[in-house]
Amino acid sequence: MRQFAETKTSTFWIRVDTASPYKFGYRSDPHGTIPSLNNYPYWWDTVSDSRLPDAAHGIAAVSRRTSFDVAVIGAGYTGLAAARQLARSGASVVVLERERIGWGASSRNGGQVLTGLKLEPAALVQRFGESRARELFEVSLASLAALEALIRDERIECEYERAGHIQAAYKPAHFDAFRDEQALLERVFNHRVALVPRADQETELGTRRYHGLLVDERSGALNPAKYVHGLARAAAQAGACIQEGVGVLQVSRAAGGWTLRTTGTELRAKDLFVATNGYTGPATPALRRRFIAIGSYIIATGPLPSPTWERLIPGRRMVFDSKNFLYYFRLTADRRLLFGGRAEFSQPTPGSTHRAAEILRRGMETIFPELTGTPVDYAWSGNVAFTRDQMPRAGILDGAFYAGGYSGHGIAMASYLGALMARRIAGETFDHPLLDTPFPPLPFSRLSGGRPWFLPLVGAYYRFRDWLD
Repeated sequence: MRQFAETKTSTFWIRVDTASPYKFGYRSDPHGTIPSLNNYPYWWDTVSDSRLPDAAHGIAAVSRRTSFDVAVIGAGYTGLAAARQLARSGASVVVLERERIGWGASSRNGGQVLTGLKLEPAALVQRFGESRARELFEVSLASLAALEALIRDERIECEYERAGHIQAAYKPAHFDAFRDEQALLERVFNHRVALVPRADQETELGTRRYHGLLVDERSGALNPAKYVHGLARAAAQAGACIQEGVGVLQVSRAAGGWTLRTTGTELRAKDLFVATNGYTGPATPALRRRFIAIGSYIIATGPLPSPTWERLIPGRRMVFDSKNFLYYFRLTADRRLLFGGRAEFSQPTPGSTHRAAEILRRGMETIFPELTGTPVDYAWSGNVAFTRDQMPRAGILDGAFYAGGYSGHGIAMASYLGALMARRIAGETFDHPLLDTPFPPLPFSRLSGGRPWFLPLVGAYYRFRDWLD
């Protein structure tokens, strides 16, 4: 039987599962196996134990209520943003989280808040035409503006800043492509970016490894764990009930709404919103067959000497390169370098996390030779949800509302689409370019149980492409 200890803050009842292997959900990680490293996200250690009650860990788990207007599965950005919006509109909302608030991608990502979508501008134009492509790109900018407004209105302290981002050319031909992209962005999207040739790139990036840079000043940066905690607090203060450590085993639809069988009690709701994204499980098999969960891996160094830290990324921008198996990296407030990438095209396992940490360390030392031998303090992994066409999706599937598939651009877009779908659930009617688009399942997904069986083949192809480059 699970044992719980309860305490009361000035605002919330807190319920802590004393049998949980996670100290407040943020001190141990089943993906980690690497000796002498902290095998959990660096971000978790930036949220001190003394902050956790205010950050909404364990909120409202003492609720005796079993019937709600809306049940939300998943307490990440998508689910919490939806819960906040629904509660503010007067709906009774319960958020069910199998682990802890933000335990998945919402506290494991790199904290990059990027303009655009996963598809590059030229690909958007080719697929959708100029008018629709411009509309989709403007949605990405609207999501950034909405994120900034939410952070400001809810006074979420998450180290947000408009740092801008850098895309680094892995080969000379990629920088040539940047020139075409710059012209297209200005002509079609009215969005200006700057190019930095290789001869001058050390003003932005302390390495000679790349062949020039594209700089976008509009992108941002934040601490993802602090942001998701603040978002949970905002949802709870609006009236949402957030239950941690409650897994959803089965959902069934009947006249008048939904029944959810959980690891706790049975719950009922008029509407269901599935916000599980890269951690979608067997309780919602139709959605699981549509999202492709791919592992992303990150290491974090120890604090760097000030001169080194200032040379690596002088403008403290978010950085990613133009490889298929890309690297992405950034600096933290306490002078660490976070260095991540698709080191393996697979879902995370203890073995893949161990291998990826070594791959990333070697990659970091290749990009920044002066970091050779620098201690690595953290190594972790998590799922990123892709779709077949790398476009986010939101709508209704088998009667349940959903949003996800952000393909690595999820911080702002997840918060934006979560709130947008909440408005739809509340009864608003409106058209939107990302809502209600066709969403076919993956090939042979019924046979594989929704697992992306083809990832090793895709990974091998992209490795070969990068080797040719």
